Amino acid sequence: MTCRRSFKPLLHAALLLALLPLPWAGTGLAYAEPSAGQAATPAAETSPAPAPVTQPLSQRVTDYQIQVKLSGKTLTGTETVTWRNPGKKTVSDMYLHLYPNAFLSGETTFMKESGGRLREDKATEASRGYMRLESLKTEEGASLLPRVHFVQPDDGNESDYTLAKLKLPQPVAPGEEVTLHIGFSVGLPEVFARMGYSGSFVMAGQWFPKIAAYNTASGSRPEGWNAHQYHGNSEFYSDFGLYSVKIEVPSGYKVAATGVQTKPPEASKDGQTFTFYAEDVHDFAWSASPDFIYSEEAFSAPGVPGVRIKLYLDPLHKKLAERYMHAAKSALAKYSQWYGSYPYSTLSIVVPPAAANGAGGMEYPTLVTAFGAETDNPGYSLERTVVHEIGHQYWYGMVASNEFEEAWLDEGFTSYSEDKIMESEYGVEPRTALEASYVTDPAPLKLLSWSYGPHGRYADNVYSRAKLVLTGIEQQTGPAMMSKILRTYFNQYKFKHPTTADFKRVVEQVTKDSWDDYFSQFVYGGQTADYAVDSIRVSPAEGAGGKPGYESQVVIRRLDGVYGPVNTRFRFADGRTIERAWDGVEADVSYKLSSSSPLLWASVDPDRLNALDNRQINNFLRAEAPEDQRVRISLGIVKALEWLAGAFAW
Repeated sequence: MTCRRSFKPLLHAALLLALLPLPWAGTGLAYAEPSAGQAATPAAETSPAPAPVTQPLSQRVTDYQIQVKLSGKTLTGTETVTWRNPGKKTVSDMYLHLYPNAFLSGETTFMKESGGRLREDKATEASRGYMRLESLKTEEGASLLPRVHFVQPDDGNESDYTLAKLKLPQPVAPGEEVTLHIGFSVGLPEVFARMGYSGSFVMAGQWFPKIAAYNTASGSRPEGWNAHQYHGNSEFYSDFGLYSVKIEVPSGYKVAATGVQTKPPEASKDGQTFTFYAEDVHDFAWSASPDFIYSEEAFSAPGVPGVRIKLYLDPLHKKLAERYMHAAKSALAKYSQWYGSYPYSTLSIVVPPAAANGAGGMEYPTLVTAFGAETDNPGYSLERTVVHEIGHQYWYGMVASNEFEEAWLDEGFTSYSEDKIMESEYGVEPRTALEASYVTDPAPLKLLSWSYGPHGRYADNVYSRAKLVLTGIEQQTGPAMMSKILRTYFNQYKFKHPTTADFKRVVEQVTKDSWDDYFSQFVYGGQTADYAVDSIRVSPAEGAGGKPGYESQVVIRRLDGVYGPVNTRFRFADGRTIERAWDGVEADVSYKLSSSSPLLWASVDPDRLNALDNRQINNFLRAEAPEDQRVRISLGIVKALEWLAGAFAW
């Protein structure tokens, strides 16, 4: 092993000239296959200009060169990885993620925490897998395997082998590099929790030994390795880099992968080899099947200079290619319009077979998976899944926050963005009140992913509640200001791994106001914004001119966080309606109303502008019932019934 000053950018510039997409890529021009001895040229051009060398979008901390072979249910591979120290401290240790070891036994941290379930997916008897380091050497050929040991910094579970620590023979100074040569094998589980096999279908996610992310100092975040085990709730976090990957599969297979395919498949002794290259990404995934129905289209839009959208469909969804394409184009166009440019030249969508649904609904750089093809006539769930996963290309792929520790910055932002696309393109309105009612056990958003406990509580908070927190910001700032906040945040922090504190700073920068109270209650704290009609008293009283009348006293209470102003609507028996506004800060407010007819009911936040109210059953109270028979009518339940009716209508 040697540590040296970085000279990789020079090599990468030369490699980039050879591997960049041709200048006509994404324009829809035909490509003419050359005859023997003839140079390849596009059908519409004879002498294309050389492609310019682009500036890196990220720090490019890692450089992976991987060769892998699929044989039945096993992957065997070799990996040469170069890591550049991006920090200001000398590094003596390194951490490697060996994610497939999560499926080694029922005693791993992932299996114990998940109970063998993820979403609707359940592990089978065959859902056992592993990753084995067959060799680990320096550039000089010295073995480092004796220096490797498994660590469990999060829970001390000695049966968990998803994180390994390596003592480096020589320290790596800031800006210097270290190169490792790794041989590895992976036993694929029957598809579960995003990876594995199902018949001849394979989803290879988190399939290679991956260097942990190294955080540089930022605000209160210290410099150092961000090393965590694979947990039941957590997803993934890595540094940006370059990937050159050769994938050997049996003859007849089609392969979808991160990045661009740089050459036609090459025949090998046992099958065929696909070659891919990707830059400024923090992960690499691929999928293979002989049954894929393949199609692709070129797409351009403002902020999308030219993308090849590639579909790898299960045969059951062969006739639905147009719907997948429309969803992908709509998502790319809107996200680029709202937030910023999509800088990659490719986007692949994989639709697994029904039996491999555990591989569905997942995001990787430039590659997403839809849910498994379980019916030939799916409802809007088809579009919603594609839109959601493409949203991850922004908040997971480019912004790339730490999903171990601040998952809401990806899942919540993506869920919020998904709703915007579904409403804009398909007329499907968000069910804010219904989703709020699901959040029965609110918790702070900035928690370690595994600290939430059951997956349902994790999802309710980092997906639903996080989305509602963003909706709450929009309700208080207005849509135009919220759009500016998100666009500023994306463009200021893309490729930089921002934190919750960074997002708060952008909100305050754009709005020119303090958001300390809001973030302390609803982000750093686990509060909701519950307001209730507490009581109504109606008494006969003498009205104007001595005529009979009524006096009503209504008490409105704040039962949780401050989220004002709050309106209350009052309806009288003569059909008259009046409203009163309250700043919502104090614990309660009392209204005294004189009228010629009795008060029928009172409703707090009648227009449902309070996105963070998760107990809307107490928002409405009728006045005419005796004290012990008062009936509360939940407008949230009404909306839930409307939602269910709409869901079945899909």
